[in-house]
Amino acid sequence: MRLTRSFVDLPLHAGDTIVLPEGTAAHLIRVLRLQVGDACVLFNGDGFDYDTRIVVAGKRDARAEIVGARRVDNESPLRITLLQGIARGEKMDWILQKATELGVARILPVDSERSEVKLDAQRAAKRLAHWREVVISACEQSGRASVPEVLAPQSLAQVAALREGRGFLLDPFADSTLALLQGGELRACTLAIGPEGGWSPRDREHLVAAGYEGLRLGPRVLRTETAGIAAISALQALCGDLG
Repeated sequence: MRLTRSFVDLPLHAGDTIVLPEGTAAHLIRVLRLQVGDACVLFNGDGFDYDTRIVVAGKRDARAEIVGARRVDNESPLRITLLQGIARGEKMDWILQKATELGVARILPVDSERSEVKLDAQRAAKRLAHWREVVISACEQSGRASVPEVLAPQSLAQVAALREGRGFLLDPFADSTLALLQGGELRACTLAIGPEGGWSPRDREHLVAAGYEGLRLGPRVLRTETAGIAAISALQALCGDLG
């Protein structure tokens, strides 16, 4: 039987007994109804799963003993950064969830000229906290023990320079195709995916100046919630761990 995996933002060491954070305790004890002696798995993003058993299951005090640690080796050899134009509501959540499941290592939310979502400082902070929760939840479900980094929303001019490895700008009219990458030594890349309104000419200038190259993923124009996920899947199949 597959055990429940829960993220905790705490140092974890085999042999320690920890007080479970309120949210984790509520889920494990009150929702899943785990009792004293029941097993679960905790992780904190350090690359390990920690085998744990409940030792106190009170309404106000829940504790767990860490009985062992196991390194989780399911990260892709291809380090992918997703530079994503901010999409509306559930679309953005879906993009982050699926990108995490597919093995993305870092996510850069971008405010571009044609973004339909405009965030002031307070809304940006709330949205970032929510996005990180979405990513953590996707890690819990998918078995990842390393949590992708999600940066605070920034302008494209600021984020374009954070490119890691080769930069790809999806363009149905580009000369380069995914087939040209097959068999190559690609270890890191950054995918630039525009918002619902696409990249503006000025956005494209920023990306090209920062070293991004056009990449054709078929002859059709894809929606923002489709483009990144399709490209990540294809890249993982060619150069990562889906092949």
